[in-house]
Amino acid sequence: MATDVVIGIDIGGTNTAYAVVDRSGTLACESSVPTRGYRSPEEFVAAVSERMRESLKGLGQSVTLRGVGIGAPNANYYNGTIEFAPNLEWKGVIKMAGLFAGHFPVPAAITNDANAAAIGEMLFGGARGMKDFIVITLGTGLGSGIVAGGQLVYGHDGFAGEIGHTIVDPDGRQCGCGRRGCLETYASASGIKRTVFELLATSNLPSELREVAFTGLTAAMVSDAALRGDPLALEAFEHTGRLLGLKLADAVAHTSPEAIFLFGGLANAGELIFKPTQRWMEEYMLNIFKNKVKLLPSGLKDKNVAVLGAAALIWNELKNG
Repeated sequence: MATDVVIGIDIGGTNTAYAVVDRSGTLACESSVPTRGYRSPEEFVAAVSERMRESLKGLGQSVTLRGVGIGAPNANYYNGTIEFAPNLEWKGVIKMAGLFAGHFPVPAAITNDANAAAIGEMLFGGARGMKDFIVITLGTGLGSGIVAGGQLVYGHDGFAGEIGHTIVDPDGRQCGCGRRGCLETYASASGIKRTVFELLATSNLPSELREVAFTGLTAAMVSDAALRGDPLALEAFEHTGRLLGLKLADAVAHTSPEAIFLFGGLANAGELIFKPTQRWMEEYMLNIFKNKVKLLPSGLKDKNVAVLGAAALIWNELKNG
């Protein structure tokens, strides 16, 4: 008897990864193709679809494709589109879900990568059994997916859940969105790098990082220095945790989640980021929510979360009819 599977696709600015995924979250095969170098979205989708057909063919008659789930930047779930994504070569509005559906006679759905990660956490990760939780992805920026009552929150236009673009300081750091002081300019891999260089300029704290050029510094280097007890690196994590904790306390007041999951490069710093974030979140929390919200690492951290989340999106669609 053939196994039902879906294809999960993660469209990135440089590469596009995909995998064949069954209902339990097992990845039957994984592959990737360059995202760049195609004259049009149609040409890109045709090339990726051909590769995916080859992958399915390699699995023989043992699988039945049931759907295609896509995670992408600036994706609009309601419209099935990618809209004005700054890191993709094609500009404007791209009807990406429809393009893939044109190559496979199965349902296709798309959402942004953080929303996909939240659905992946709910179906395959640490949020199984939870109805109310938030996933925060701490990468180059800060993405978020909010689940309330067992449903991902999309809002009326498909773009709800932008915790990374809530404002910490209206006169703060310039953000890629064009505004100032967005949370992601502080609580992200790139944000902690900016914090380090502000501290280097404004404090006398000793640090091995004083010998590193801005272009050479990475969040992993800050983590490594902090683990060695570097005072300035530790202060950078404290500052980051304070601002992240502040905005997570605000987020709790909106949806009263059971848990908040941290995932991504900066979350890999472990207790360096979790401890100050938890402490400041509780400090800023409204009394009725104190000591009720768990701050947890992702249950998917050892897997390809982007692809698994995209697959979870379509499994969730199929489950809900």
